[in-house]
Amino acid sequence: MENRSLEEVKRRLNTLKNFELNEDDFYDAAEDQLDEAGTSLERMVSVYQRLQQEVSQKMNEMDDHMGMTPNCQLGCAFCCYFPIIISRLEANMIMASIEAMPQSRREEFIHHLKDYFERHKALIDEATALNFDEEDIKYDYIKKQLPCPLLNTETNACMAYEARPLPCRTYVNYMDPDICYENYVPEETVSFEFLYEDYMGALNAAAQVMYEDENPDFLDYPSDVYQYDYMPVFLKEWIENRK
Repeated sequence: MENRSLEEVKRRLNTLKNFELNEDDFYDAAEDQLDEAGTSLERMVSVYQRLQQEVSQKMNEMDDHMGMTPNCQLGCAFCCYFPIIISRLEANMIMASIEAMPQSRREEFIHHLKDYFERHKALIDEATALNFDEEDIKYDYIKKQLPCPLLNTETNACMAYEARPLPCRTYVNYMDPDICYENYVPEETVSFEFLYEDYMGALNAAAQVMYEDENPDFLDYPSDVYQYDYMPVFLKEWIENRK
């Protein structure tokens, strides 16, 4: 682990202006998954997870370009208390990913979520009542210290790591990890949120193709793509309605 100065991190981040980001990679990845065998839901989940992997791959490529890697470590979960705002389509893909887990893992996860929503009910109501369109939402939300519903707080590990949403992948720390410990919203951390445009564009395109060609029951297009809310809101609704 290398503890870099803020000036050094900024200098290396500045080299990204010469990094070539090929947006076609996202659309090609989504198209490849749509062409695979499987049910409509299986292929759409594959599109979602493959696009998430593409985001991670692009971040690895940018790290190589800059000549540095994040200092984030296993068991470090300070960012798992940030507000995660996703579309209903993304939420549906996370839920489908959980349903597709092996039985023992799935049952453990469902039990975890039921306990989570019962134990944190008041705090969830408070946090998700915040207007996520306001600029200071991140600080107001995180100071409530509501853990992500996907987080196992005993191990500080994500229980759906392979299907975790994009904000969880694009937020990194290239400096001393203690920065995250000492500040709710440290200015020294980096978020590669600009990757969201290509990722969501490809996910949207895949959803539109699937809706027009197959009109599956699980997909309400374009509503699912453009309806946004806090992840706990979508997951709570799913757990309450799950048979």
